[in-house]
Amino acid sequence: MNLSPLAHDILQKRYLARDEQGEVVETPEQMFGRVARTVGEADRLIDPGTSPHETIGAFEEAMTSFSFLPNTPCLINAGRPMGQLAACFVLPVQDNLEAIFQTLKDAALIHQTGGGTGFSFSNIRPRGDSILPAYGISGGPRTFIELFDSATYIIDRNRVRPGANMGVLNVNHPDIEEFIDLKTTPDRLKNFNLSVAVTDQFLECLNKGEPYPLIHSRSRGVVGKKPAREIFDRIAQSAWKCGDPGILFIDRINRANPTPGLGKIEATNPCGEQPLLSYECCTLGSVNLTSILDSDGINYLKLEKLIHLAVHFLDNVIEINRYPLHQIEEWSRINRKIGIGVMGFADALILLGIPYQSSRAVRLANNIMSHIQVFAADASARLAEKRGNFPGFGQSVFPARGVRRRRNASLTTIAPTGTISLIAGCSSGIEPVFAFRLKRRVMDTVREEVHPVYQQYMAEGREMPDSVFQTAWQIKPEWHLRIQEAFQEHTDSAVSKTVNFPADATAEDIRSLFMMAARSNVKGVTVYRDQSQPVQILTAEELECTGCG
Repeated sequence: MNLSPLAHDILQKRYLARDEQGEVVETPEQMFGRVARTVGEADRLIDPGTSPHETIGAFEEAMTSFSFLPNTPCLINAGRPMGQLAACFVLPVQDNLEAIFQTLKDAALIHQTGGGTGFSFSNIRPRGDSILPAYGISGGPRTFIELFDSATYIIDRNRVRPGANMGVLNVNHPDIEEFIDLKTTPDRLKNFNLSVAVTDQFLECLNKGEPYPLIHSRSRGVVGKKPAREIFDRIAQSAWKCGDPGILFIDRINRANPTPGLGKIEATNPCGEQPLLSYECCTLGSVNLTSILDSDGINYLKLEKLIHLAVHFLDNVIEINRYPLHQIEEWSRINRKIGIGVMGFADALILLGIPYQSSRAVRLANNIMSHIQVFAADASARLAEKRGNFPGFGQSVFPARGVRRRRNASLTTIAPTGTISLIAGCSSGIEPVFAFRLKRRVMDTVREEVHPVYQQYMAEGREMPDSVFQTAWQIKPEWHLRIQEAFQEHTDSAVSKTVNFPADATAEDIRSLFMMAARSNVKGVTVYRDQSQPVQILTAEELECTGCG
Protein backbone atom coordinates (compact mmCIF):
# COMPACT_ATOMS: atom_id res chain seq x y z
CA MET A 1 0.00 0.00 0.00
CA ASN A 2 1.20 3.45 -0.92
CA LEU A 3 0.72 5.15 2.45
CA SER A 4 2.17 8.59 3.11
CA PRO A 5 4.04 9.11 6.42
CA LEU A 6 1.09 11.21 7.64
CA ALA A 7 -1.43 8.50 6.73
CA HIS A 8 0.68 5.83 8.41
CA ASP A 9 0.95 7.98 11.53
CA ILE A 10 -2.83 8.58 11.64
CA LEU A 11 -3.58 4.86 11.26
CA GLN A 12 -1.08 3.97 14.00
CA LYS A 13 -2.47 6.52 16.44
CA ARG A 14 -6.20 6.23 15.79
CA TYR A 15 -7.32 3.31 13.67
CA LEU A 16 -5.30 0.11 14.09
CA ALA A 17 -6.40 -2.49 16.65
CA ARG A 18 -4.54 -2.65 19.96
CA ASP A 19 -4.16 -5.27 22.63
CA GLU A 20 -5.00 -4.85 26.32
CA GLN A 21 -1.61 -3.19 26.90
CA GLY A 22 -2.34 -0.59 24.23
CA GLU A 23 0.14 -2.01 21.73
CA VAL A 24 -0.79 -1.94 18.02
CA VAL A 25 -1.49 -5.51 16.86
CA GLU A 26 -2.41 -5.07 13.19
CA THR A 27 -1.01 -3.53 10.04
CA PRO A 28 -2.94 -1.17 7.75
CA GLU A 29 -3.40 -4.06 5.29
CA GLN A 30 -4.85 -6.20 8.07
CA MET A 31 -7.18 -3.37 9.11
CA PHE A 32 -8.69 -3.13 5.63
CA GLY A 33 -8.94 -6.92 5.49
CA ARG A 34 -10.78 -6.91 8.84
CA VAL A 35 -13.25 -4.30 7.59
CA ALA A 36 -13.80 -6.04 4.24
CA ARG A 37 -14.44 -9.44 5.86
CA THR A 38 -16.80 -8.05 8.48
CA VAL A 39 -18.88 -6.02 6.03
CA GLY A 40 -18.76 -8.65 3.28
CA GLU A 41 -19.99 -11.41 5.61
CA ALA A 42 -23.28 -9.50 5.89
CA ASP A 43 -24.17 -11.04 2.52
CA ARG A 44 -24.74 -14.35 4.33
CA LEU A 45 -27.15 -12.70 6.78
CA ILE A 46 -29.18 -10.94 4.11
CA ASP A 47 -28.98 -13.55 1.35
CA PRO A 48 -28.63 -16.98 3.03
CA GLY A 49 -26.62 -19.39 0.95
CA THR A 50 -24.62 -16.61 -0.72
CA SER A 51 -20.83 -16.90 -0.71
CA PRO A 52 -19.30 -13.53 0.20
CA HIS A 53 -15.79 -14.44 -1.00
CA GLU A 54 -15.91 -12.35 -4.17
CA THR A 55 -17.58 -9.43 -2.38
CA ILE A 56 -14.96 -9.40 0.37
CA GLY A 57 -12.19 -9.28 -2.23
CA ALA A 58 -13.85 -6.40 -4.07
CA PHE A 59 -14.37 -4.43 -0.85
CA GLU A 60 -10.76 -4.94 0.20
CA GLU A 61 -9.37 -3.95 -3.21
CA ALA A 62 -11.45 -0.76 -3.26
CA MET A 63 -10.18 0.27 0.17
CA THR A 64 -6.51 -0.69 -0.20
CA SER A 65 -6.35 1.16 -3.54
CA PHE A 66 -8.00 4.15 -1.81
CA SER A 67 -10.71 4.21 -4.49
CA PHE A 68 -13.42 4.06 -1.81
CA LEU A 69 -13.29 4.46 1.96
CA PRO A 70 -16.12 4.29 4.51
CA ASN A 71 -16.41 6.71 7.43
CA THR A 72 -14.00 6.54 10.35
CA PRO A 73 -16.14 4.55 12.86
CA CYS A 74 -16.48 1.77 10.29
CA LEU A 75 -12.72 1.54 9.78
CA ILE A 76 -12.06 1.57 13.51
CA ASN A 77 -14.89 -0.62 14.83
CA ALA A 78 -15.74 -3.19 12.13
CA GLY A 79 -14.84 -6.66 13.36
CA ARG A 80 -13.98 -5.37 16.83
CA PRO A 81 -16.00 -5.54 20.06
CA MET A 82 -17.46 -2.03 19.77
CA GLY A 83 -18.99 -2.79 16.37
CA GLN A 84 -20.62 0.65 15.91
CA LEU A 85 -20.04 1.67 12.31
CA ALA A 86 -22.12 4.83 11.71
CA ALA A 87 -20.84 8.41 11.82
CA CYS A 88 -23.94 10.61 11.95
CA PHE A 89 -26.76 10.71 14.50
CA VAL A 90 -29.59 13.08 15.39
CA LEU A 91 -31.30 12.92 18.79
CA PRO A 92 -34.45 14.71 19.99
CA VAL A 93 -34.39 17.39 22.72
CA GLN A 94 -37.79 17.77 24.37
CA ASP A 95 -38.88 20.45 26.85
CA ASN A 96 -38.70 18.46 30.06
CA LEU A 97 -35.84 17.59 32.36
CA GLU A 98 -36.21 13.83 32.23
CA ALA A 99 -36.17 13.76 28.42
CA ILE A 100 -33.24 16.18 28.23
CA PHE A 101 -31.06 14.08 30.49
CA GLN A 102 -32.08 10.90 28.68
CA THR A 103 -30.87 12.51 25.46
CA LEU A 104 -27.64 13.53 27.20
CA LYS A 105 -27.10 9.91 28.25
CA ASP A 106 -27.87 8.68 24.73
CA ALA A 107 -25.40 11.18 23.26
CA ALA A 108 -22.70 9.98 25.67
CA LEU A 109 -23.20 6.39 24.49
CA ILE A 110 -22.94 7.50 20.86
CA HIS A 111 -19.80 9.57 21.46
CA GLN A 112 -18.21 6.62 23.21
CA THR A 113 -18.48 4.67 19.95
CA GLY A 114 -17.03 7.39 17.72
CA GLY A 115 -20.28 8.88 16.38
CA GLY A 116 -21.20 12.56 16.18
CA THR A 117 -24.56 13.97 17.24
CA GLY A 118 -26.90 16.71 16.13
CA PHE A 119 -29.69 18.32 18.17
CA SER A 120 -32.38 20.91 17.67
CA PHE A 121 -32.85 22.92 20.85
CA SER A 122 -35.85 24.73 19.37
CA ASN A 123 -38.35 22.97 21.63
CA ILE A 124 -36.72 24.28 24.82
CA ARG A 125 -38.75 27.09 26.42
CA PRO A 126 -37.05 30.51 26.37
CA ARG A 127 -34.93 32.05 29.09
CA GLY A 128 -36.98 33.46 31.97
CA ASP A 129 -40.01 31.26 31.29
CA SER A 130 -41.67 29.62 34.28
CA ILE A 131 -41.02 26.00 35.24
CA LEU A 132 -43.88 24.28 37.02
CA PRO A 133 -44.39 22.73 39.53
CA ALA A 134 -40.98 23.85 40.79
CA TYR A 135 -41.81 27.55 40.39
CA GLY A 136 -38.37 28.01 38.86
CA ILE A 137 -37.22 30.01 35.85
CA SER A 138 -35.85 28.46 32.67
CA GLY A 139 -32.31 29.25 31.60
CA GLY A 140 -33.31 28.69 27.97
CA PRO A 141 -31.53 26.64 25.29
CA ARG A 142 -28.12 28.14 26.13
CA THR A 143 -27.88 26.38 29.50
CA PHE A 144 -28.55 22.97 27.96
CA ILE A 145 -26.19 23.51 25.03
CA GLU A 146 -23.47 24.33 27.57
CA LEU A 147 -24.41 21.23 29.57
CA PHE A 148 -24.13 18.99 26.50
CA ASP A 149 -20.83 20.62 25.57
CA SER A 150 -19.37 19.98 29.02
CA ALA A 151 -20.50 16.37 28.95
CA THR A 152 -18.86 15.87 25.55
CA TYR A 153 -15.59 17.23 26.94
CA ILE A 154 -15.75 14.88 29.92
CA ILE A 155 -16.47 11.72 27.92
CA ASP A 156 -13.19 9.93 27.28
CA ARG A 157 -13.05 8.44 23.81
CA ASN A 158 -9.37 7.58 24.13
CA ARG A 159 -8.59 10.55 21.92
CA VAL A 160 -9.52 8.47 18.87
CA ARG A 161 -12.11 10.93 17.62
CA PRO A 162 -12.84 14.27 19.30
CA GLY A 163 -16.40 14.86 20.47
CA ALA A 164 -18.55 16.58 17.84
CA ASN A 165 -22.05 18.06 18.03
CA MET A 166 -24.35 20.27 16.03
CA GLY A 167 -26.68 22.61 17.87
CA VAL A 168 -29.61 24.00 15.87
CA LEU A 169 -32.06 26.71 16.90
CA ASN A 170 -34.99 27.88 14.81
CA VAL A 171 -34.80 31.55 13.84
CA ASN A 172 -38.28 32.06 15.36
CA HIS A 173 -37.13 31.12 18.88
CA PRO A 174 -37.25 34.05 21.34
CA ASP A 175 -33.64 33.34 22.43
CA ILE A 176 -32.26 33.46 18.89
CA GLU A 177 -30.00 36.48 19.52
CA GLU A 178 -28.32 34.84 22.50
CA PHE A 179 -27.82 31.68 20.43
CA ILE A 180 -26.23 33.60 17.55
CA ASP A 181 -23.66 35.14 19.90
CA LEU A 182 -22.84 31.96 21.84
CA LYS A 183 -19.42 31.28 20.31
CA THR A 184 -18.19 34.86 19.94
CA THR A 185 -16.44 34.44 23.30
CA PRO A 186 -13.15 32.57 22.64
CA ASP A 187 -12.83 28.96 23.89
CA ARG A 188 -16.58 28.62 24.38
CA LEU A 189 -18.47 25.53 23.19
CA LYS A 190 -15.41 23.81 21.74
CA ASN A 191 -17.37 20.64 21.02
CA PHE A 192 -20.27 22.28 19.17
CA ASN A 193 -20.95 23.67 15.76
CA LEU A 194 -24.00 25.95 15.66
CA SER A 195 -26.55 26.59 12.93
CA VAL A 196 -29.59 28.82 12.73
CA ALA A 197 -32.57 27.08 11.12
CA VAL A 198 -33.81 29.78 8.73
CA THR A 199 -37.36 29.48 7.41
CA ASP A 200 -38.94 30.57 4.14
CA GLN A 201 -41.06 33.03 6.13
CA PHE A 202 -37.93 34.64 7.59
CA LEU A 203 -36.33 34.98 4.16
CA GLU A 204 -39.51 36.52 2.77
CA CYS A 205 -39.54 39.08 5.58
CA LEU A 206 -35.84 39.74 4.98
CA ASN A 207 -36.43 40.44 1.30
CA LYS A 208 -39.34 42.75 2.09
CA GLY A 209 -37.51 44.54 4.89
CA GLU A 210 -40.19 43.51 7.39
CA PRO A 211 -40.13 42.15 10.95
CA TYR A 212 -40.80 38.46 11.49
CA PRO A 213 -42.50 36.74 14.45
CA LEU A 214 -40.82 35.20 17.49
CA ILE A 215 -42.77 32.13 18.56
CA HIS A 216 -42.93 30.62 22.05
CA SER A 217 -41.61 27.08 21.79
CA ARG A 218 -44.17 25.65 24.23
CA SER A 219 -47.38 27.64 23.64
CA ARG A 220 -46.64 28.25 19.90
CA GLY A 221 -47.98 31.75 20.32
CA VAL A 222 -46.33 34.87 18.90
CA VAL A 223 -44.42 36.63 21.72
CA GLY A 224 -42.76 39.40 19.76
CA LYS A 225 -41.30 40.54 16.46
CA LYS A 226 -37.79 41.32 15.25
CA PRO A 227 -36.53 43.02 12.12
CA ALA A 228 -35.35 40.17 9.88
CA ARG A 229 -32.51 42.36 8.58
CA GLU A 230 -31.20 42.92 12.12
CA ILE A 231 -31.08 39.20 12.89
CA PHE A 232 -29.52 38.36 9.52
CA ASP A 233 -26.82 40.98 10.03
CA ARG A 234 -26.16 39.60 13.51
CA ILE A 235 -25.65 36.09 12.09
CA ALA A 236 -23.17 37.48 9.54
CA GLN A 237 -21.32 39.49 12.20
CA SER A 238 -20.94 36.47 14.47
CA ALA A 239 -19.85 34.22 11.59
CA TRP A 240 -17.28 36.87 10.63
CA LYS A 241 -15.97 36.93 14.19
CA CYS A 242 -15.75 33.19 14.92
CA GLY A 243 -17.12 31.08 12.06
CA ASP A 244 -20.40 30.29 13.86
CA PRO A 245 -23.28 30.05 13.41
CA GLY A 246 -23.87 28.62 9.98
CA ILE A 247 -27.26 28.70 8.30
CA LEU A 248 -29.60 25.79 7.58
CA PHE A 249 -32.42 26.43 5.12
CA ILE A 250 -34.74 24.20 7.09
CA ASP A 251 -37.83 24.42 4.86
CA ARG A 252 -35.69 23.63 1.82
CA ILE A 253 -34.33 20.61 3.72
CA ASN A 254 -37.83 19.36 4.50
CA ARG A 255 -38.99 19.77 0.91
CA ALA A 256 -36.27 17.23 0.09
CA ASN A 257 -37.20 14.94 3.01
CA PRO A 258 -37.55 11.48 1.40
CA THR A 259 -39.97 10.22 4.08
CA PRO A 260 -42.28 13.14 5.01
CA GLY A 261 -44.89 10.69 6.24
CA LEU A 262 -42.52 9.61 9.03
CA GLY A 263 -41.67 13.01 10.46
CA LYS A 264 -40.11 16.41 10.04
CA ILE A 265 -36.37 17.06 9.93
CA GLU A 266 -35.14 19.55 12.55
CA ALA A 267 -31.38 18.98 12.75
CA THR A 268 -28.29 17.63 11.01
CA ASN A 269 -25.10 15.84 11.96
CA PRO A 270 -22.11 17.92 13.20
CA CYS A 271 -20.87 19.00 9.77
CA GLY A 272 -24.30 19.71 8.33
CA GLU A 273 -24.25 17.29 5.40
CA GLN A 274 -26.73 14.79 6.82
CA PRO A 275 -30.21 16.03 7.78
CA LEU A 276 -31.91 13.28 9.79
CA LEU A 277 -35.10 12.52 11.66
CA SER A 278 -34.78 12.04 15.42
CA TYR A 279 -33.03 8.74 16.24
CA GLU A 280 -31.85 8.24 12.69
CA CYS A 281 -28.21 7.58 11.88
CA CYS A 282 -26.33 7.32 8.61
CA THR A 283 -23.22 5.52 7.41
CA LEU A 284 -21.09 7.42 4.95
CA GLY A 285 -18.52 6.46 2.34
CA SER A 286 -16.60 8.43 -0.25
CA VAL A 287 -15.22 7.74 -3.70
CA ASN A 288 -11.75 9.09 -4.47
CA LEU A 289 -12.16 10.93 -7.78
CA THR A 290 -8.44 10.77 -8.56
CA SER A 291 -8.79 6.98 -8.77
CA ILE A 292 -11.18 7.15 -11.74
CA LEU A 293 -9.10 9.41 -13.97
CA ASP A 294 -7.61 8.19 -17.22
CA SER A 295 -6.16 9.81 -20.33
CA ASP A 296 -9.66 10.82 -21.47
CA GLY A 297 -10.70 12.40 -18.16
CA ILE A 298 -13.31 10.85 -15.86
CA ASN A 299 -13.78 7.12 -16.47
CA TYR A 300 -17.53 6.87 -15.91
CA LEU A 301 -17.60 3.09 -16.39
CA LYS A 302 -15.15 2.70 -13.52
CA LEU A 303 -17.17 5.21 -11.48
CA GLU A 304 -20.35 3.20 -12.07
CA LYS A 305 -18.75 -0.01 -10.81
CA LEU A 306 -17.38 1.82 -7.78
CA ILE A 307 -20.77 3.35 -6.90
CA HIS A 308 -22.50 -0.04 -7.14
CA LEU A 309 -19.86 -1.47 -4.82
CA ALA A 310 -20.29 1.46 -2.40
CA VAL A 311 -24.09 1.02 -2.21
CA HIS A 312 -23.63 -2.70 -1.56
CA PHE A 313 -21.00 -1.99 1.12
CA LEU A 314 -23.02 0.63 3.00
CA ASP A 315 -26.26 -1.35 2.84
CA ASN A 316 -24.39 -4.27 4.40
CA VAL A 317 -23.16 -1.97 7.16
CA ILE A 318 -26.75 -1.21 8.19
CA GLU A 319 -27.32 -4.93 8.64
CA ILE A 320 -24.31 -5.67 10.86
CA ASN A 321 -23.99 -2.39 12.76
CA ARG A 322 -24.17 -2.67 16.56
CA TYR A 323 -26.39 0.28 17.32
CA PRO A 324 -25.93 2.19 20.58
CA LEU A 325 -29.72 2.51 21.14
CA HIS A 326 -32.67 0.34 20.14
CA GLN A 327 -34.54 3.39 18.79
CA ILE A 328 -31.61 4.14 16.47
CA GLU A 329 -31.53 0.56 15.22
CA GLU A 330 -35.28 0.67 14.57
CA TRP A 331 -35.16 3.92 12.58
CA SER A 332 -31.99 2.95 10.71
CA ARG A 333 -33.64 -0.23 9.49
CA ILE A 334 -36.91 1.54 8.62
CA ASN A 335 -35.23 4.00 6.23
CA ARG A 336 -31.82 2.40 5.58
CA LYS A 337 -30.20 5.76 4.78
CA ILE A 338 -26.68 5.75 3.36
CA GLY A 339 -24.49 8.61 2.17
CA ILE A 340 -22.12 8.17 -0.78
CA GLY A 341 -19.95 11.17 -1.54
CA VAL A 342 -16.62 12.12 -3.06
CA MET A 343 -13.15 13.19 -2.08
CA GLY A 344 -10.21 14.33 -4.18
CA PHE A 345 -12.28 16.72 -6.31
CA ALA A 346 -9.71 19.53 -6.17
CA ASP A 347 -6.88 17.12 -6.99
CA ALA A 348 -8.85 15.74 -9.94
CA LEU A 349 -9.27 19.28 -11.26
CA ILE A 350 -5.53 19.93 -11.01
CA LEU A 351 -4.70 16.66 -12.76
CA LEU A 352 -7.18 17.55 -15.52
CA GLY A 353 -5.77 21.09 -15.82
CA ILE A 354 -9.08 22.73 -14.78
CA PRO A 355 -9.06 25.76 -12.43
CA TYR A 356 -11.33 25.32 -9.39
CA GLN A 357 -12.56 28.87 -9.95
CA SER A 358 -14.05 28.26 -13.39
CA SER A 359 -17.24 27.36 -15.21
CA ARG A 360 -15.50 24.16 -16.41
CA ALA A 361 -15.12 23.06 -12.79
CA VAL A 362 -18.79 23.79 -12.08
CA ARG A 363 -19.86 21.78 -15.13
CA LEU A 364 -17.61 18.88 -14.16
CA ALA A 365 -18.99 18.90 -10.59
CA ASN A 366 -22.52 18.80 -11.94
CA ASN A 367 -21.70 16.01 -14.38
CA ILE A 368 -19.87 13.84 -11.84
CA MET A 369 -22.59 14.10 -9.22
CA SER A 370 -25.43 13.56 -11.68
CA HIS A 371 -23.77 10.30 -12.76
CA ILE A 372 -23.20 9.25 -9.15
CA GLN A 373 -26.86 9.88 -8.35
CA VAL A 374 -28.07 7.81 -11.32
CA PHE A 375 -25.61 4.99 -10.60
CA ALA A 376 -26.55 4.92 -6.89
CA ALA A 377 -30.30 4.83 -7.64
CA ASP A 378 -29.76 1.95 -10.06
CA ALA A 379 -27.65 0.04 -7.53
CA SER A 380 -30.25 0.59 -4.78
CA ALA A 381 -33.03 -0.62 -7.09
CA ARG A 382 -31.08 -3.77 -7.94
CA LEU A 383 -30.46 -4.48 -4.27
CA ALA A 384 -34.17 -3.95 -3.56
CA GLU A 385 -35.05 -6.64 -6.11
CA LYS A 386 -33.12 -9.17 -4.02
CA ARG A 387 -33.41 -7.73 -0.52
CA GLY A 388 -36.65 -5.74 -0.59
CA ASN A 389 -37.49 -2.04 -0.38
CA PHE A 390 -36.69 -0.11 2.77
CA PRO A 391 -39.62 -0.62 5.22
CA GLY A 392 -40.56 3.08 5.20
CA PHE A 393 -41.00 3.02 1.41
CA GLY A 394 -44.81 3.31 1.61
CA GLN A 395 -44.52 6.60 3.54
CA SER A 396 -41.88 8.02 1.25
CA VAL A 397 -41.97 10.22 -1.84
CA PHE A 398 -40.98 7.39 -4.17
CA PRO A 399 -44.31 5.66 -4.95
CA ALA A 400 -45.78 8.97 -6.16
CA ARG A 401 -42.75 9.38 -8.45
CA GLY A 402 -43.32 5.99 -10.02
CA VAL A 403 -40.32 4.37 -8.32
CA ARG A 404 -41.02 0.69 -7.60
CA ARG A 405 -37.71 -0.48 -6.19
CA ARG A 406 -35.58 1.40 -3.65
CA ARG A 407 -33.47 -0.19 -0.93
CA ASN A 408 -32.40 3.07 0.73
CA ALA A 409 -34.38 6.25 1.51
CA SER A 410 -31.34 8.42 0.75
CA LEU A 411 -28.19 7.52 -1.13
CA THR A 412 -25.88 10.50 -1.59
CA THR A 413 -24.18 12.89 0.80
CA ILE A 414 -21.07 15.05 0.39
CA ALA A 415 -19.11 14.63 3.63
CA PRO A 416 -15.98 16.59 4.60
CA THR A 417 -13.80 13.40 4.60
CA GLY A 418 -11.32 15.18 6.87
CA THR A 419 -9.35 12.13 8.02
CA ILE A 420 -10.11 9.48 5.41
CA SER A 421 -8.87 11.83 2.68
CA LEU A 422 -5.55 12.09 4.56
CA ILE A 423 -5.36 8.29 4.58
CA ALA A 424 -6.15 8.22 0.85
CA GLY A 425 -3.62 10.98 0.16
CA CYS A 426 -6.04 13.28 -1.64
CA SER A 427 -7.83 16.60 -1.13
CA SER A 428 -10.80 16.54 1.22
CA GLY A 429 -14.39 16.31 0.01
CA ILE A 430 -15.15 18.95 -2.60
CA GLU A 431 -12.96 21.56 -0.90
CA PRO A 432 -10.18 23.32 -2.77
CA VAL A 433 -6.67 22.61 -1.51
CA PHE A 434 -6.22 24.64 1.67
CA ALA A 435 -2.55 25.29 0.92
CA PHE A 436 0.11 23.39 -1.00
CA ARG A 437 2.50 23.70 1.90
CA LEU A 438 1.07 23.87 5.38
CA LYS A 439 1.33 23.06 9.05
CA ARG A 440 -1.29 20.62 10.30
CA ARG A 441 -2.23 20.03 13.92
CA VAL A 442 -2.85 16.26 14.40
CA MET A 443 -3.81 15.46 17.98
CA ASP A 444 -0.88 16.79 20.06
CA THR A 445 1.61 17.28 17.25
CA VAL A 446 2.09 19.82 14.46
CA ARG A 447 3.35 18.47 11.14
CA GLU A 448 4.69 20.28 8.11
CA GLU A 449 3.27 18.95 4.85
CA VAL A 450 3.54 19.42 1.12
CA HIS A 451 0.39 18.51 -0.82
CA PRO A 452 0.88 15.18 -2.69
CA VAL A 453 -0.11 16.42 -6.16
CA TYR A 454 2.05 19.53 -5.76
CA GLN A 455 4.95 17.37 -4.58
CA GLN A 456 4.48 15.10 -7.61
CA TYR A 457 4.64 18.06 -10.01
CA MET A 458 7.77 19.41 -8.29
CA ALA A 459 9.50 16.02 -8.43
CA GLU A 460 8.76 15.75 -12.15
CA GLY A 461 9.89 19.31 -12.80
CA ARG A 462 6.57 20.19 -14.40
CA GLU A 463 5.25 23.71 -14.71
CA MET A 464 2.60 24.58 -12.15
CA PRO A 465 0.35 27.36 -13.46
CA ASP A 466 -1.21 29.57 -10.82
CA SER A 467 -4.59 29.27 -12.54
CA VAL A 468 -4.73 25.54 -11.71
CA PHE A 469 -2.84 25.46 -8.41
CA GLN A 470 -5.41 27.57 -6.58
CA THR A 471 -5.77 27.52 -2.81
CA ALA A 472 -8.90 27.98 -0.73
CA TRP A 473 -7.92 31.59 -0.01
CA GLN A 474 -7.33 32.51 -3.64
CA ILE A 475 -10.76 31.32 -4.77
CA LYS A 476 -13.48 33.92 -4.45
CA PRO A 477 -16.29 33.00 -2.03
CA GLU A 478 -18.94 33.02 -4.76
CA TRP A 479 -17.04 30.27 -6.61
CA HIS A 480 -16.91 28.17 -3.44
CA LEU A 481 -20.69 28.47 -3.37
CA ARG A 482 -21.12 27.70 -7.07
CA ILE A 483 -19.22 24.42 -6.67
CA GLN A 484 -21.34 23.55 -3.61
CA GLU A 485 -24.51 24.32 -5.55
CA ALA A 486 -23.43 22.14 -8.48
CA PHE A 487 -22.92 19.14 -6.20
CA GLN A 488 -26.09 19.84 -4.22
CA GLU A 489 -28.22 19.72 -7.37
CA HIS A 490 -27.70 15.95 -7.57
CA THR A 491 -27.32 15.05 -3.88
CA ASP A 492 -30.13 13.51 -1.79
CA SER A 493 -28.99 14.85 1.55
CA ALA A 494 -26.72 17.89 1.84
CA VAL A 495 -23.19 19.06 1.12
CA SER A 496 -20.49 19.78 3.68
CA LYS A 497 -18.59 22.80 2.39
CA THR A 498 -16.76 25.63 4.10
CA VAL A 499 -16.63 28.91 2.23
CA ASN A 500 -13.23 30.38 3.06
CA PHE A 501 -12.70 34.12 3.46
CA PRO A 502 -9.37 35.92 3.82
CA ALA A 503 -8.55 37.58 7.12
CA ASP A 504 -9.35 41.06 5.79
CA ALA A 505 -12.91 40.12 4.71
CA THR A 506 -15.74 42.13 6.27
CA ALA A 507 -19.00 41.10 7.87
CA GLU A 508 -20.74 42.62 4.85
CA ASP A 509 -18.80 40.24 2.60
CA ILE A 510 -20.17 37.33 4.61
CA ARG A 511 -23.67 38.78 4.59
CA SER A 512 -23.55 39.00 0.80
CA LEU A 513 -22.48 35.37 0.58
CA PHE A 514 -25.36 34.33 2.86
CA MET A 515 -27.77 36.20 0.58
CA MET A 516 -26.36 34.36 -2.43
CA ALA A 517 -26.84 31.07 -0.60
CA ALA A 518 -30.46 31.98 0.16
CA ARG A 519 -31.08 32.44 -3.57
CA SER A 520 -29.34 29.18 -4.49
CA ASN A 521 -30.33 25.54 -4.00
CA VAL A 522 -27.91 24.72 -1.16
CA LYS A 523 -29.36 23.39 2.08
CA GLY A 524 -26.92 25.16 4.34
CA VAL A 525 -23.87 27.38 4.31
CA THR A 526 -20.84 27.60 6.60
CA VAL A 527 -18.06 30.17 6.42
CA TYR A 528 -14.65 30.57 7.96
CA ARG A 529 -12.56 33.74 7.90
CA ASP A 530 -8.82 33.14 8.19
CA GLN A 531 -7.39 33.87 11.65
CA SER A 532 -10.83 34.33 13.20
CA GLN A 533 -9.93 31.60 15.70
CA PRO A 534 -6.87 31.79 17.98
CA VAL A 535 -5.94 28.17 17.15
CA GLN A 536 -6.37 26.71 13.64
CA ILE A 537 -5.97 23.06 12.67
CA LEU A 538 -4.45 24.14 9.37
CA THR A 539 -2.03 27.03 8.84
CA ALA A 540 -0.79 27.95 5.36
CA GLU A 541 2.90 28.57 4.72
CA GLU A 542 4.46 30.59 1.94
CA LEU A 543 5.44 28.45 -1.06
CA GLU A 544 9.03 28.44 -2.21
CA CYS A 545 8.69 27.32 -5.81
CA THR A 546 10.71 28.25 -8.89
CA GLY A 547 8.46 26.30 -11.24
CA CYS A 548 5.20 28.12 -10.63
CA GLY A 549 4.01 30.06 -13.61
